[in-house]
Amino acid sequence: MIARGNWVRKLCRFVGAEEREHCDLCGAVIPASHAHLIEVARRRLLCACAACAETAGAAYRRVPLEAHALPGLDLSDAEWDALGIPIGLAFFVHSTPDGGPVALYPSPAGAMQSMLSLEGWNDIVARNPVLATLEPDVEALLINRTDGRREYFRAPIDHCFALTGLIRRHWQGLAGGSEVWQAASHFFDALRTGEMRHG
Repeated sequence: MIARGNWVRKLCRFVGAEEREHCDLCGAVIPASHAHLIEVARRRLLCACAACAETAGAAYRRVPLEAHALPGLDLSDAEWDALGIPIGLAFFVHSTPDGGPVALYPSPAGAMQSMLSLEGWNDIVARNPVLATLEPDVEALLINRTDGRREYFRAPIDHCFALTGLIRRHWQGLAGGSEVWQAASHFFDALRTGEMRHG
């Protein structure tokens, strides 16, 4: 079980929050440890006070607090290659606005959507039933295949956006540079060891 970490503060700055964090719905000052919501139609992450997190309408979904490693996930190298992701990082989420699964990957321009073969994806889900239990819009399959790794996580979508923010912030040149991959490595180290604690 992996809890959210201090990266949430950086993430809120990345999506436009002030240094002193405020609820994106009512404007109230909020502590570093606070809820996140997804505005489903716009796929936009919001910081929320406790009251707004509890009373937000159907346009919003609350992001889960914890990530879980999926060490037994079955995904072959051939299947990964067929997904056509240009880097070794990606996340897959069931998008309500899109009416099905979407594949996204971090890039220097933010989260980029990749064409996803539904037939190939359905084959992967059939062998890995846990993927069918991911909460739409707020939970994703987060994949790390950098440096020869084969790591899979059931991750809150804000974790995925946090990784995207790190990649965007640290990317240099055509291949990203050593700094960006070091930042990604530290991100997954924290995810792996449970050091991501919010607040």
